[in-house]
Amino acid sequence: MSTSKPKSPFTDVLKRAVVESGISYKSLSRQTGVARASIQRFIDGRQSIRLDVADRLAVFFGLAVVSGTGAERPKGQT
Repeated sequence: MSTSKPKSPFTDVLKRAVVESGISYKSLSRQTGVARASIQRFIDGRQSIRLDVADRLAVFFGLAVVSGTGAERPKGQT
């Protein structure tokens, strides 16, 4: 029996956006106001993030939650 938490499609997309952006955690922290250590622990899978923090990161990366489909970039953004 597994004790790990089920993954959320939204957090998977958010993690991928952070990693694929190539931006340093320090720079991302400065630009979003999210603590660098919190970003690192989230990406490493050691900590989940609060909804308000996920919102700030999603806005920074231009992500949106679409009902029933998880997260995606709004049309017109790459």
